[in-house]
Amino acid sequence: MQKIRPFLWYDTQAEEAAKLYTSVFKNSKIGKTVRYGDAGPGPKGSVMTIEFEIEGLEFVALNGGPHFKFTEAISLVVDCKSQAEVDELWDKLSAGGSTSQCGWLKDRFGLSWQITPTVLIELLNHPDPKTSKRVMEAMLQMTKIDIAKLKEAAAG
Repeated sequence: MQKIRPFLWYDTQAEEAAKLYTSVFKNSKIGKTVRYGDAGPGPKGSVMTIEFEIEGLEFVALNGGPHFKFTEAISLVVDCKSQAEVDELWDKLSAGGSTSQCGWLKDRFGLSWQITPTVLIELLNHPDPKTSKRVMEAMLQMTKIDIAKLKEAAAG
């Protein structure tokens, strides 16, 4: 068990979210589920918390009611090695949600994700400031990150 685990608050969709996330990422699994009992506050027998793991990172999701919503102040960054991985994760996680600038999206539950190719960070850290500036300017024009366009920008 990790010492620190992200704890995600959902209205009533914690189990649905855990199933989506574990279906999207290959190295993942659902763990223990705790259900509400007679004391509530959720309906008896419904999911209170569900534990799941994605790529070695453990999470806990709670069905806590409509009191709190996700914001972009917290997001999950996914490092991708290829455009195919970017495309696949982008399509699966943005389905029913919304997309934004620079590789950010919200899934259908409102949780923010950053789908980031590792080459982006490498190019932004290029020793030539003009190269990194061109890459930054190209990225700022993107919704989903396009690796080929980043490399074109880097090349000038």
